[in-house]
Amino acid sequence: MLAYHFFNPELYNIKGCHRLLSTEFEPMIATENQASIKGGEFLIKETEAAQIFIPEEFTEEQRMIAQTCQDFLDREIFPHSDEIDSAKDTSLMESLMDKAGELGLLGTSVPEQYGGFGMDFNTSMIVADYIGAAGSFAVALSAHTGIGTLPILYYGTEEQKVKYLPKLATGEYKAAYCLTEPDSGSDANAAKSRAVLNAEGTHYLINGQKMWISNGGFADIFIVFAKIDTDKNLSAFIVEKDFGGITMNAEEHKLGIKGSSTRQVFFNDCPVPVENLLSVREGGFKIAVNILNIGRIKLAVSGVGASRMIFNHAVNYANERKQFGTSIANFGAIKFKLAQMAVKVFATESASYRAGQNIDDAIQSLIAGGMPEGEAKLKGVEQFAIECAMLKVHGSEVLDYAADEGVQIYGGMGYSAEAPMERAYRDARINRIFEGTNEINRLLSVDMLLKRALKGELNIMQPAMAVAKEIMSIPDFSSDEEEGLFVTEKKVLRNLKKAVLMTAGAAVQKFMQNLQNEQEIIMNVADMLIEIYVAESTLLRVEKLIGMRGEEAVSLQKDAALIYLHEAVEKVNSAGRAAITSFAEGDELRGMLMGLKRFTKIDPINLKDARRRIADHAIGENKYSF
Repeated sequence: MLAYHFFNPELYNIKGCHRLLSTEFEPMIATENQASIKGGEFLIKETEAAQIFIPEEFTEEQRMIAQTCQDFLDREIFPHSDEIDSAKDTSLMESLMDKAGELGLLGTSVPEQYGGFGMDFNTSMIVADYIGAAGSFAVALSAHTGIGTLPILYYGTEEQKVKYLPKLATGEYKAAYCLTEPDSGSDANAAKSRAVLNAEGTHYLINGQKMWISNGGFADIFIVFAKIDTDKNLSAFIVEKDFGGITMNAEEHKLGIKGSSTRQVFFNDCPVPVENLLSVREGGFKIAVNILNIGRIKLAVSGVGASRMIFNHAVNYANERKQFGTSIANFGAIKFKLAQMAVKVFATESASYRAGQNIDDAIQSLIAGGMPEGEAKLKGVEQFAIECAMLKVHGSEVLDYAADEGVQIYGGMGYSAEAPMERAYRDARINRIFEGTNEINRLLSVDMLLKRALKGELNIMQPAMAVAKEIMSIPDFSSDEEEGLFVTEKKVLRNLKKAVLMTAGAAVQKFMQNLQNEQEIIMNVADMLIEIYVAESTLLRVEKLIGMRGEEAVSLQKDAALIYLHEAVEKVNSAGRAAITSFAEGDELRGMLMGLKRFTKIDPINLKDARRRIADHAIGENKYSF
């Protein structure tokens, strides 16, 4: 029951909880041989079920952390959603952040020596997951704990950490992150803000304009990116609001997340002490990229929490709403929607925590090898930057799907602000823009994969050449001789990976360095990668679950994994075809399309019945039940 004590200030004060945590909290046990896995390697290396982590393996303490987050939402957020959205100032959001700080929710990633709780990466993912259902508040909390706090944690000097982290961990200081400018969004290094050293050499004077700054209206600390003098690359600074020279526009009027503070921030000769330079001169872009990697996977898993909430509202309404003398939950069209939502949430959750534990294990391996903890955390996340980018895309688009279908299940009431779907629909949309647009993340995932291949970090060339030879050979029609669970399905996954290697390999050979200008093709390849990673994660999760509980006990999870795999096959085929027909002609086109057809085959099953089993169970439970 430790986690409940830790997060409940009514039972223990923060210092007492901190003492309990440091002596008794047991970190999540690493899964078998995880540390040897590299980011992006899923494409060319078989992963065993024993090598991945699944949410069913969370410790009791971690489950209690999740429950504490849920209790906070039920008590402080959901009953006041309208008030949060319509607040005339930031005082309500500030008070909610203070309460979250009292519970320890702002210090999950901050080490104990700086007043936090030093949780491992996947445990911090749990907080992001459950708080993800909180809409505007989720934005405020994630901006503070992520992009607002982590730059100091990972790149700050010891003096900077001692000065700022304890107050950030408790919420005494609220944080914001100032990167985006009117003319620099995705191209962050094009920022025009400048920092000039004063004549005395004691302060940098920062001038510039930042926009879309979450928490801008109440932040005490700003992580500000600017170029020093005529530098080509950004530097980063820790700026206190009280330094002066800071003005703001009024709060932005937004489509969604209306209760979050979003403002333009202007720096007019803002004096920043030289000791508040973060990391090294011109090191700002590296800071931005690495911190965004963390934000991306946290955004993916927060989409799980938000989608789960949407599903619960939708199934509850479907059970209550009567048409033609019966609950609309009894209609096949509604069951289809509910099942699809449940399958997608289950799959996103599977992939997110698989990658989260990969990151944790990489961090622990680097620390064991002698690397300082702060550097190890950055390198561990950087190792799985490909997966972070892919999951950000997938998680945000699953959330959009859930919100859209949630509105549809509610029908006319879904369009009404009196029902919860209207807010969920509006709040969901920003996630495809946050932390780099989904288009940018699609491009990044493929770009990072190819760069690692060129550096020799991933041996993609040899498998790609083998696939090129295979499509010229006679197909293998022999039956599977392997034994074990999901033998056929794993062969399907291997073939889907061949489809990516064939398509991407041919595109690289065709365009060489000019491939970067073929964004449509790159995004097609990214979609193929994403579907394969998520489908594999889901299947491996179910395989591991069967080993733990038996096949009969997880029959619905097996249905979900098979449904997702069948749909992934269709999506890989569609994206592959779109890519191939964009550059291949004649015999090459015909040969590659034949290869794609060969690599995207799967034996049909009755998907309708599988979906109905999932929907019927959720309808009976009246909630998301995986």
